[in-house]
Amino acid sequence: MHDALDTAGTVDEGKRQEAGRWDDGLIARRAAGRPAPAGGDAPATGPEDDDALPVLGGAYGGALRTRLDALHELVGLSRTRVESEVLAEAGRVLDEAAARQRLSARHTVVAIAGATGSGKSTLFNALAGVPVSETGLRRPTTAAPLALAWSEGAAGLLDRLGIPGRLRRRPLAGGAGDSDLQGLVLIDLPDHDSAVTAHRDQVDRLLGLVDAVIWVVDPEKYADAALHERYLRPLAGHAEVTFVVLNQIDRLGTEAADLVLDDLRRLLDEDGVALGEHGEPGATVLSLSALTGEGVPELRELLGRFVQDRTAPERRLAADLDAAAAKLRPVYVADGRPGLGERSRDEFADRLALAVGAHAAGEAAERVWRRNAIRACGTPWLRLYRWYERIRAHGSGTDPRLEAPAEDELTARQRVEQAVRTVSDEASRGLPGPWAQAVREAAARGADGLPEALDELTATMGDPAARPPRPAWWPAAVLAQVVMTLLQFLGALWLVGQIVGVLQPGLLAPVLVMVAGIVGGPLVEWACAAAVRGPARRYGQEAERTLREAVAACGRARVLDPIAAELMRYREVREQFVTASGATRVASRIAGGGRGRLGPTRTGAGRR
Repeated sequence: MHDALDTAGTVDEGKRQEAGRWDDGLIARRAAGRPAPAGGDAPATGPEDDDALPVLGGAYGGALRTRLDALHELVGLSRTRVESEVLAEAGRVLDEAAARQRLSARHTVVAIAGATGSGKSTLFNALAGVPVSETGLRRPTTAAPLALAWSEGAAGLLDRLGIPGRLRRRPLAGGAGDSDLQGLVLIDLPDHDSAVTAHRDQVDRLLGLVDAVIWVVDPEKYADAALHERYLRPLAGHAEVTFVVLNQIDRLGTEAADLVLDDLRRLLDEDGVALGEHGEPGATVLSLSALTGEGVPELRELLGRFVQDRTAPERRLAADLDAAAAKLRPVYVADGRPGLGERSRDEFADRLALAVGAHAAGEAAERVWRRNAIRACGTPWLRLYRWYERIRAHGSGTDPRLEAPAEDELTARQRVEQAVRTVSDEASRGLPGPWAQAVREAAARGADGLPEALDELTATMGDPAARPPRPAWWPAAVLAQVVMTLLQFLGALWLVGQIVGVLQPGLLAPVLVMVAGIVGGPLVEWACAAAVRGPARRYGQEAERTLREAVAACGRARVLDPIAAELMRYREVREQFVTASGATRVASRIAGGGRGRLGPTRTGAGRR
């Protein structure tokens, strides 16, 4: 209940959590595996004793213990990712669970709270059977909380509540022999609307420590906005440990009392308070008159069953866990299914490959392979012409390869930074704020020095176009081209010899030899160019693939793996949050037929 109250006690608890009480998940997991001390008594939890809570949870039921352990580990895993202020309420619940477990499980602490003049002290005396709490017209009448215990052994609980010995009472007449109320510790609180600030602070503090509360309202103030907005509405999740009593019905007629009670139930429903009707768990709503005793026996009977059930501390703690989980939900529940798919990973690798020019390197390697083949197997006259063209182009300064790059072309470093930024945005999309920030920070740390690492990697691998390998058939092609060139020279010398008269005239034979050399040279060059096209393409593709894989491995190790680690950590804490929030609690409670309900919702003077 204390989660809804803005009190000094809350501030103190928050400060204590800010001091860094909760340890990391590894410590939480080690603690979860430790056996409970013999005898069931656990040591007190101190500021340096972070391992105690999972052990202390062993005294609660299995489901509650599982939720406590999950919340403990959740806090430990989240310390470096989530601000301590956000985790303060979860830490307070763990503290209260540890403190309550160390104290008597045979007692149930029930507080009676109400506004000025509602008659809560009169009801307190009526339940006690003797005038214990002061009543009167003076406002406020109750200045300090008063405790009434029906059995021994509640001193530790009262010490935790901060109630001094002079304000502790025992029933003197009738109460001691009431076996149904054995184990009940009843607390009469100051007025929650008291003009004295210290009184309101005491109410807020004690409402965060008791196991259950009886809210006493009267026909005049039952719809008071301060009650509904400050207490009932924020504490709607604690309906199973809440009684709402309409007092002073002796001032109303039967029909008027029923109308007021129905309106009270309507207001509670608007506040979100579940009402225990039709066998469902929820708050008990009834009417009575503490002054005349009408309806008090029914309330005593309900309290007796409630106390003997001895599940109020666990139900109260479960409601606190629900409230803490509701506050933590925006921190741990993502929109959609965040993460990195294969498509995002491949696109990141493609961007890095583009940044280092893997595709351009593969094309360059392919061109060099083909150019070397043409140089080795080409005709000497064609090679001479191409040499001349290169010399002329170099002299004129018109080589297109020397043109300045476009101004809007991204640099390699900018491409790398853009790739990292894109993949981090994709990985963090839909994540809650702290975990999205953790993913972006992990990516930024990995990106630091990534461009230099990629440059060093490409330099280490070398330029695949520098020394491309030659196929085994190149020497044969070169020899064939030499033969074709020799045939051209032989035919030319044969003709010259005929012209000068050294050889007998006959044009057909030398012309055929010369034509064979002239035609055979380009044919050999064309055949070599056709034969080298496939190997050159494969060589370029292999060079591109090798560089791409190396770059992708570097990016994966520096960026993707840290991002994946953060996403794995988020999934782990998400699983712990689901367990701590008790996602299956409602289903199991319905299956159990509403175990632990507080009793009927319409009682008092036998009405309806």
